Amino acid sequence: MPTAFTDDLRLAHVLADDADSLTTDRFKALDLHVTTKPDLTPVTDVDTSVEEGIRRTLSRARARDAVLGEELGSTGHSQRRWVVDPIDGTRNYVRGVPVWATLIALMVEDEVVVGCVSAPLLQRRWWASKDGGAWTGRSLLRASECHVSDVSRLDDASLSYASFSGWEDQGRLDAFMALARRCWRTRAYGDFWSYMLLAEGAVDLAAEPQLALHDMAALDVIVREAGGTFTSLDGRPGPLGGNALASNGRLHDQALAFLGSLPDDEDDPDVEPRRPGSLHDLNARRRSPAGPDAGSPGGSEPPRAE
Repeated sequence: MPTAFTDDLRLAHVLADDADSLTTDRFKALDLHVTTKPDLTPVTDVDTSVEEGIRRTLSRARARDAVLGEELGSTGHSQRRWVVDPIDGTRNYVRGVPVWATLIALMVEDEVVVGCVSAPLLQRRWWASKDGGAWTGRSLLRASECHVSDVSRLDDASLSYASFSGWEDQGRLDAFMALARRCWRTRAYGDFWSYMLLAEGAVDLAAEPQLALHDMAALDVIVREAGGTFTSLDGRPGPLGGNALASNGRLHDQALAFLGSLPDDEDDPDVEPRRPGSLHDLNARRRSPAGPDAGSPGGSEPPRAE
């Protein structure tokens, strides 16, 4: 393990251990207190308690570092910033679905250098540090390395997402469905799990149209250290673009083309003209009228499923 962030990664595991104790103890509690935030998403008393506990530990162990949390906002001013999502998958947590996790990341300026994702009810944890690879297991000493898949064709790819509603709200549902129809398999594993399965090579693509930094920071470094690519839907690397497309790397440009997000350089004399058969050409042909299903890009068949 590279030494630069070893202590930070160990601290992230300590923070995750404490969070797991709180979240598992209160899961399915009859007195769980749930309210609705201004953005209409639910928040529980456990979300707040977990973030407060993480902040208390960081105030002692990393007093000079800044902290950004989903529930309590941003505190401190430093090039080093911890980014925390106390419960990713709060709706699952509230309904008794055991697929949720605590996300903990460390950023140095705009780069994520440490990430830890802990899903105690799945009895799984994933983590990564810059140049240290991505790992999954029960502890630092009991782990196996994560590697993305080598699938190179959309027709062979497995795509995971969270829901259709977000894509519809952003006016991107047609483009997303066109990509989904090309893929071999689609599943809504949702939230953190889509990206951790991608890091393990079980899924080849994962995408969501609207996310916050706390939703993505820990996922970003784990996907990248597993050999994958993590960008926004307009191709911007990292978790700062407000949405996400993650892939095994080999499929990334193909997916960006379907989502209509590759840059348009047709008027730039310094950019080589696009040739027939390019990804841009594929996207253009997908959007042009062609037959009775022209109003629904990619045809009228639903996404493939087993």
